[in-house]
Amino acid sequence: MNKPKVLVTRRWPEPCEARLREAYDVAFNPDNQPLTLEELRTALRTHDAVLPTVSDKLPAEVFGEEPPRCRILGNFGVGFNHIDIESARARGIVVTNTPGVLTESTADIAMMLMLMAARRASEGERLLRAGQWTGWHPTQLLGTQVTGKTLGLIGFGRIAQAMATKAHFGFGMPIVFYTPRPAAPELLERFQARPLDSIDAVMREADFVALQCPGSAANYHLIKAEHLAHMKPSGILINTARGDVIDNQALIVALRERRIAAAGLDVYEGEPNLDPGFLELDNAVLLPHLGSATTETRIAMGMMAIDNVAAFFRGDNPPNRVV
Repeated sequence: MNKPKVLVTRRWPEPCEARLREAYDVAFNPDNQPLTLEELRTALRTHDAVLPTVSDKLPAEVFGEEPPRCRILGNFGVGFNHIDIESARARGIVVTNTPGVLTESTADIAMMLMLMAARRASEGERLLRAGQWTGWHPTQLLGTQVTGKTLGLIGFGRIAQAMATKAHFGFGMPIVFYTPRPAAPELLERFQARPLDSIDAVMREADFVALQCPGSAANYHLIKAEHLAHMKPSGILINTARGDVIDNQALIVALRERRIAAAGLDVYEGEPNLDPGFLELDNAVLLPHLGSATTETRIAMGMMAIDNVAAFFRGDNPPNRVV
């Protein structure tokens, strides 16, 4: 019996690639560069499964008019807003993702961004590397204390809860949050967290606001200039969700004009081509989408993606099916 023909769009950790080699007729992307739309279109026509990542854009035109050979997109990642879900559904293509396994690593990055922005760590490192540090003095690079300050969360899913755990029990931070769905009472008790009735209410009350909402069409530019206007002038915004959850131009203006104190960003609209305005800002801490970038997490993500594909080809319902 012929093995299913599988295309992996980017390089994966070696244990994951080894498992794929054993199970499938697999093709890898040796130069590890994002595939073009035409290459992705061809992949859908010539493979039984395609395993994309967030860096692969699959709009409606990639799928073509007729159902392609590809029967499953085994996405490496939780977010799937880079895939035109309706086009996949219309052509009978199953889409899966990898939730849960990157929760702690992404929450760690959110905490790191919060600390770096609050304590101006990036500015301090740049000062040292430029050979401009002249020694300690009482008013050098004064930041803001994190311990005891209020953390506001937009979204209250797995990653938000993990961040709340670290912030509340590690730094004594009161937690407020907004989510359109009611949170379980035991979660409120665990973190002594208070649900608020709007994004603006979180913006007004919190010292730090972390975006932990899903990346989806419904959340495109969820955070606009009018929301940022409700933040404290000392407020700091953290985003480890998706870059297009924020109106980037509005955020750049708020940072440039010091309407808010700082931002810590791991994701960007249009990445890797982030708005150059961010590069001009000393009060923006910028990371290159490192949320899940630990060896343990990336292996776990790959193995989960393979589990989904394996279940599909066995005739079972994939455990992490989104379409």
